[in-house]
Amino acid sequence: MAVQPARKEGDRNPRSVEEARSLVASIEQLFMPWNVDALVSGFTEDCVVRFGVIPEFSGRAALRKFFEARRAKQKGYRLKKQFRTLANDVMTNVWEGEWEDAGTGQPMKGFGVETWTMRDGKIAIWEAAFNAAPADQDVDISQALR
Repeated sequence: MAVQPARKEGDRNPRSVEEARSLVASIEQLFMPWNVDALVSGFTEDCVVRFGVIPEFSGRAALRKFFEARRAKQKGYRLKKQFRTLANDVMTNVWEGEWEDAGTGQPMKGFGVETWTMRDGKIAIWEAAFNAAPADQDVDISQALR
């Protein structure tokens, strides 16, 4: 059974905490396994992405390349997203993920925060900050600031 996009064309932005929480949960499911088509369809054609230290990029074609690269690198990706805030057309969430690095076999873990600016029920601006580390290592503040 194929996972469907979180929203259909022309849908409105979430207007309540319950609707926002539902959207975050539905997007979480699209990552396990990676459903790149459905993920990309949840963004506007002219979307802008600011993801960590990666230079800003825009558009669905660039977003598809980004998701395909992540899918190839993050074997067995497991993700948990939690809705945090909704203010007008802006939502925030936090996430935790685990995966195996496809190149090294190293188990990895990550944590991040995201801000989504919504337009017509789709993500128009995706801003994300995150940290990632080997899953079998505790990272303290001195290591994180290197």
